[in-house]
Amino acid sequence: MRTGTITRSTSETSIEVTVNLDGTGVYDVQTGVGFFDHMLEQLSRHSLIDLTVRTKGDLHIDAHHTVEDTGIAIGQAFARALGDKRGIRRYGEALSPMDETLTRVALDISGRPWLVWKSRFTQAQLGTMDTEMFEHFCHSFAQAAGITLHVETLYGTNNHHIAESIFKGLARALRTATEIDPRKADAVPSTKGVL
Repeated sequence: MRTGTITRSTSETSIEVTVNLDGTGVYDVQTGVGFFDHMLEQLSRHSLIDLTVRTKGDLHIDAHHTVEDTGIAIGQAFARALGDKRGIRRYGEALSPMDETLTRVALDISGRPWLVWKSRFTQAQLGTMDTEMFEHFCHSFAQAAGITLHVETLYGTNNHHIAESIFKGLARALRTATEIDPRKADAVPSTKGVL
C-alpha cells in the first residue's frame, strides 16, 4: 500500500493527515469547517484515495489557516505516499459536470508545482468557508504535492455546484494519475528517469 502520514503543528493549526493511494475512498475528516469537510469527503470518495484528516485551527479568527495548512499537509502526505512515483500514469484529467456546472481539471504529477485557476464564485461564503479559499487550498495542495494543476470552470451559476465540481474533478484526475500503469509498473514515467 502506498500510504503517507504527516503531522504538522504551528501556532495557528495542529494537523494529522493520512492518505492511502490504494484505498477505496474511505474518509474520516474533521477540520471544524463543515463545507470544507464535505469537499474533502468528495475528494476521497471519487479518487478512491483513503483520507483521514484531523485539523484543529484558529477558527476564532477565520478558516484561512485551517484550509491552507490542511492543503499543505494533504499535499505532503500525498507526496510521501507516491515515493519515487514509479509506475504511476502521471497525468490525469476530468470533465466534471454538476447539474448546470461543468469544470475541467487537468494535472501532471511532475514535481513542478503550479496552479492555473479559472473559476469564479458569486458568493463570499459557503457555510463558514470563504469561497476564495478553494483556490488557496488547490494552490497549497499543488505546491506541497509537487503537482502541476489546471482548474477551469467552463460554466455554472450555483456556487455549491461549482465548488463540488472542482473537488470531484480533482478527485477523478488524481485517481487516473496515481494509478499504476500495468504496462510500465517498474518505470518512472519520465525520460529523465526521475520526477
